[in-house]
Amino acid sequence: MQSDAKTVSEYLDEVPEERIIAVTQIRKLCQEHLTDFEESMRYGMPSYSRDGTVEVAFASQKNNISLYILRTDVLNHYRNQFPTSAIGKGCIRYHNPSKIDFDMLKEMLVKTNESTGEVC
Repeated sequence: MQSDAKTVSEYLDEVPEERIIAVTQIRKLCQEHLTDFEESMRYGMPSYSRDGTVEVAFASQKNNISLYILRTDVLNHYRNQFPTSAIGKGCIRYHNPSKIDFDMLKEMLVKTNESTGEVC
């Protein structure tokens, strides 16, 4: 679901208690590794853009935490490490916040920062 929050900090205030630690960690990793990106609220979720194009975003949805890795080459490199039901064209859905592999997320963010591939 999309948020009407104007800032990422306001968005975090809306995140359910059982997800706030995971969502805060995702934001921290994005801030650390997407060094040339602008953090903003786009499409009702925290988003990270470079040259005006959103390349990474995340959202606390009704049934999961969605992570959008929109560089096709980066997501495809990790695609086989997720169950088919948990990954789409540009989205990884985590139904259980404790199952998020933050080391892999860090790798994906580093690769996104380096990538010049297509954005889906």
